[in-house]
Amino acid sequence: MSQIDAATVGKVVSQALEAIGSAADFTALKGIKSTTLGENSEIAKLNALLATVEPSQKAEAGKLVGQARAEISKAYSLRETALATEHAKAQLAAERVDITASPVLRRFGARHPLALLQEQISDVFVGMGWEIAEGPELESEWFNFDALNFDEDHPARAMQDTFFVEPASAHLLLRTHTSPVQVRSLLNRELPVYVLCPGRVFRTDALDATHTPVFHQVEGLAVDKGLTMADLRGTLEHFARIMFGEDAKIRLRPSYFPFTEPSAELDVWHPGAKGGARWVEWGGCGMVNPNVLIAAGVDPEEYSGFAFGMGIERTLMFRNDVRDMHDMVEADIRFSEQFGMVI
Repeated sequence: MSQIDAATVGKVVSQALEAIGSAADFTALKGIKSTTLGENSEIAKLNALLATVEPSQKAEAGKLVGQARAEISKAYSLRETALATEHAKAQLAAERVDITASPVLRRFGARHPLALLQEQISDVFVGMGWEIAEGPELESEWFNFDALNFDEDHPARAMQDTFFVEPASAHLLLRTHTSPVQVRSLLNRELPVYVLCPGRVFRTDALDATHTPVFHQVEGLAVDKGLTMADLRGTLEHFARIMFGEDAKIRLRPSYFPFTEPSAELDVWHPGAKGGARWVEWGGCGMVNPNVLIAAGVDPEEYSGFAFGMGIERTLMFRNDVRDMHDMVEADIRFSEQFGMVI
């Protein structure tokens, strides 16, 4: 640009006004400001060129440049105001509320029935003076199997039953039961120990009507001097009557578990079952195997203990006649509503 005259200045103004007028929104207008009024704009270049103009022409050239800048600035301000007005109108239209329309009734969430049942079970044992114990879901193989008297070739250790975590050398897995919490409790608490261990566990089952790879268990452990199977039976009978009514009763059938000896399958007589009262398999139990006590540093000659465990999902299924495991995992509020809208 070698000179400052009316034609040159007019061309710069024309280009700037055209760019400002084409801005469709605030973002575009902001970008245009730098090219029409900024330090690198054409009008700024004209202003810098004034220093090279002959003194006799400088006043006239300065007047032309000043008027041009004022015209561009005014156009920018007017366009900014217009876009602000349009933006405000569009925002008001978007936020318009029809006060004559019927209200939209929203459904409120509630506690999941599994969480409620777990809390109810915990309350039963806290009422008996027991403590609630928790542990990590990512567990050491030693706590999950070795300390519980599982042989190295026990089927439960196989990949088709257990989620192992790589690398294998870390010996970590997603716990298959909450029994590791029992071992941790024996290691971390002073004797006697009476703990209830509720929590989430993981096994490589496919999701179907009666199985899920992620489910919840509640296990109990009592270790004290002089405990017998009679104490175990009395505890479980009291628990069953609170869960299923005063007419509920239990029976113990001989079985085998690595961590208890003797061991038993636990059945409950469910008087309120749909279709009539019946026996239902509920869980497993037994006296704590001396090897488990030894692994936790407890003298089996001085102390004895009992343990039991059952699935919370299974308890909910036959206690409340839930037929399909899918209902528990699909987070449908209509399922939770059936158990009361407890917050």
